Amino acid sequence: MPGHRGKTKAKKPKPIVNVHSVARLPSEEFIGLVDDIERAEGWNTRVKVLCEFLQLPDLSRRSGLKKVHVNFNEVYHNIDDVYVANIGNEKITGTIIGIYTKMCADAILRDKLFQKGLVTKITPLINIPATRYLALRALTTVTHHGGVDIRKEISLESPSLLKVIQENPDDLRAAEMAISTMAHAIGAAINQEDSPAPKYTKAANIKTLIPVVIDFMRKPGVTIQLLHHGLELLTHPVLHCWSECKANSPLQDLLVACLRSADLTVRVSALGGLLRLEALSSEDDQRQFDPHKLMAAIERRFPDHLVDILTDYGTMRCDTFLTMSSTADNQKAMMKCAQDKDLYSLGLKLAELITRTEFSIAEGGFQMQDPRTGRIELNRDIGLPFIMWSDALPHCARAILAKGRPGEEDLADMITAKFFIIRSRIPDAIEAAKRGLQRNPKFAYFYYVITLGKDHYEGLRSAKKGLKCPKMTPFVRFGLLHRAVELAGNLGVCRIQESSPGDRKYDEGVAFLMSAMEDAKVYVTEAPPDARHMKNVLYWYICLTLTIKGPETPADLEELQVAFKKLGYADEFSVLLGTVPPRTQLRLTQQNIVKRYPTAVQEWKDLIARFDEVMTDERPISLEKAEDDLAAWLDDLHLDHGEEDEPYPQRCSHPRVSPNTVALYRCSWCSNPSAALRKCSGCEKARYCDGGCQKSHWSEHKVTCRT
Repeated sequence: MPGHRGKTKAKKPKPIVNVHSVARLPSEEFIGLVDDIERAEGWNTRVKVLCEFLQLPDLSRRSGLKKVHVNFNEVYHNIDDVYVANIGNEKITGTIIGIYTKMCADAILRDKLFQKGLVTKITPLINIPATRYLALRALTTVTHHGGVDIRKEISLESPSLLKVIQENPDDLRAAEMAISTMAHAIGAAINQEDSPAPKYTKAANIKTLIPVVIDFMRKPGVTIQLLHHGLELLTHPVLHCWSECKANSPLQDLLVACLRSADLTVRVSALGGLLRLEALSSEDDQRQFDPHKLMAAIERRFPDHLVDILTDYGTMRCDTFLTMSSTADNQKAMMKCAQDKDLYSLGLKLAELITRTEFSIAEGGFQMQDPRTGRIELNRDIGLPFIMWSDALPHCARAILAKGRPGEEDLADMITAKFFIIRSRIPDAIEAAKRGLQRNPKFAYFYYVITLGKDHYEGLRSAKKGLKCPKMTPFVRFGLLHRAVELAGNLGVCRIQESSPGDRKYDEGVAFLMSAMEDAKVYVTEAPPDARHMKNVLYWYICLTLTIKGPETPADLEELQVAFKKLGYADEFSVLLGTVPPRTQLRLTQQNIVKRYPTAVQEWKDLIARFDEVMTDERPISLEKAEDDLAAWLDDLHLDHGEEDEPYPQRCSHPRVSPNTVALYRCSWCSNPSAALRKCSGCEKARYCDGGCQKSHWSEHKVTCRT
């Protein structure tokens, strides 16, 4: 081999960590170790004694933890030999648990220790007064650093944790650590989309857990950490244990009262909990339309006060009139096509109707009377390639394309997308819409179609882009606004709950909420009073007003009286048109909040004030009291040169809504909220979703851009 100078003898690697083999220790040396630990004052000193004896590396540095990796089995067995030999000695077992807990800052070591049965070693120490704080602190640390599997395993120890704090009602320090552990552990076990395994819900013992946690949160002198972890813990079971949670009125009152906190994170956590509480017991929203019910309602006449509302808005602009006239126009167009067989002309008419109202393409078919039986049946021999009217859409789209007239390709793609929507083939509809946008990025209906997909980020981006299109019908505009409100509202609530203040995701979540609120205001002010989605947007408007404004909202909800009145009218229109307002998740959430709000904020005002003290208290809030000197050691993980890590939070304060921060996460053209916007290279101030938004904004932006 070129450059090869011959074989060299490989050097034997030096052991990175030198540990004593406890099994080979002379009995007097082992006894001396036990005596040294027994005489040591405080857990920190005991840990140092054992670490020095076993010649362990500095576990407060990542380099030390890495060295343990190399010789893990030997290190573990030697430590465990001491544990087994002194299983009845509280000071030694506690010391060893402290060492193991420190190792859990490293994910790989944590998983290895977990597989070795770490949790079963920690749990018994909870019931021993001398080691209780140490054991609870160990569980808190492990759940803080632990993965999902470890947290699920620890959640099975919830009965022991609950029993300890029930038997020691005045021990707020133990309660803080136990509640913190359960918040992380039970959340991983049961707060998930799929139904959790029965063993996890059984261990959580929700009926007992909720009142115990609430009782501790109400005690004077509790720390802000207990309050925040208590709130977090209370919101975990609301989805899959909703019946137990709904049976607990104080829990619901507390969550509603939290909407009045000065802390935005507290308010959003409460709203998220209240929304999840209704998720599995709610009904789906109305998705079908019966034209016969509409005609029957019109024949019965509307009450005078509703007629006045429609007249004030403009009867011809209201959904009821537009739907009725569109249904009639659709029938006329079909009858004309039956006569002239002109699918192209029918397609042009359908394209006009599609952007007029949501249920413009009513289902139906050509009928005839059977001369033998006298029954009305579908006419299958009318000379058209379709029988049911909705089946005409793809044929009309092809007829339009066959004509080859410039600009009409958009109409063909729109008709195709509408056909897929009627057939509930949303992915196919989105594909047709995207194909159209490649050709014409200013066609608003295509953006509306994309908002119906499962990708909420893409949907919100499309809604905001669509609203910037120069031409669109009122139906398309209000459809885009409705989707923008729903998508941004959901994304905002989720984003803030999944992140921490100062994170980009958190700021993005705030921007989502503000965007949803702005669009909701526009919708409830400008949309027809009988619009089908008026109820849904008003639900969001009411919930977002309380969540965003917090304590600025009057306790009597006077500020929302206009919205309540509009919601009442929207319900009346819905009932008159043959649809009792569905008990949707949003409707139930809004009703629960409004019903409880005035009394809940009064009952829980003292607790909410304690939540808010941190908003003005600039002193760092310690994570543990000084008497447990091991806590400081467990938290003291130094970084070696060149390594970076996220700082451990020293307080749980969260910012109020800052308009300046929000503006940084909104596209300068379409106002789409996102943390992934790109800056203008000229001024570095304007931000855009993509090149399309930047190009559209350039005619305005070039005046101020620093080029």
